[in-house]
Amino acid sequence: MAGHLDQGNVGGYSVAYGRDDAYFPVYMTAALAAIFIVAAWMTAATWWLLLAAGAIAFTYYNIPLLETGRPTIGANQYGIFIQAFGLIRWRAIERIDLIEIAERATTVHELQIVLNAPLRSALVVDWRKQPTYRLAMRLPWRMNHHNMVRVNVEPFDQPPDEIHRTFLRMWRFYRS
Repeated sequence: MAGHLDQGNVGGYSVAYGRDDAYFPVYMTAALAAIFIVAAWMTAATWWLLLAAGAIAFTYYNIPLLETGRPTIGANQYGIFIQAFGLIRWRAIERIDLIEIAERATTVHELQIVLNAPLRSALVVDWRKQPTYRLAMRLPWRMNHHNMVRVNVEPFDQPPDEIHRTFLRMWRFYRS
């Protein structure tokens, strides 16, 4: 059950991308790509295909945002899982922070998971190897050289502070 502790899953918690109108641009650019392809076919002008290629690339990159029923991040008794990253064991986590980042005219929230072990030993399961067709798609995570996994929690179906509180509570419980 997304966003709630699931007792049938031994204390599991999962969060998916939200189901709001924020992803309308993904649908809009897909429609624009189709219009540009039709325009190229009707006018025999290849420059329409360049516009179509840009719209297709944007749409393809953002397709994961449309996967609203699929858990993207979450946690269970083994650790925190992140789609296309893996399962980080609880004892390999040094701290979990929720950071506000000012971007242009808005503020985004980022979950920062700092590891106290090398990534190779921190992961219980490594999901970073993706099928070829998903390689150019958006990832829900980034990792920097300071052993920190960064996840933008804005697009999820739960408030950032609730995600952070739940992960902290589970981390404190399971790491001991």
